Amino acid sequence: MSATEALRRLEAAGFTREQAEAILDAQASEAATREDLANLKAEIFKFLVTGLAVQAGVIVALVKLL
Repeated sequence: MSATEALRRLEAAGFTREQAEAILDAQASEAATREDLANLKAEIFKFLVTGLAVQAGVIVALVKLL
């Protein structure tokens, strides 16, 4: 939905133009960008790789103990 369409729909729902614009501005500032999502994906990947490395270390240590 375009910003113009969203503005029209908010006004039709009873919001003033100023209120509708403020709502759309707030939504736009809170929306995740592709860069945000890419950064999140990288962080999750690092977390998973670290967890796998720790698990492998624990398994090796347990095998040596037995």
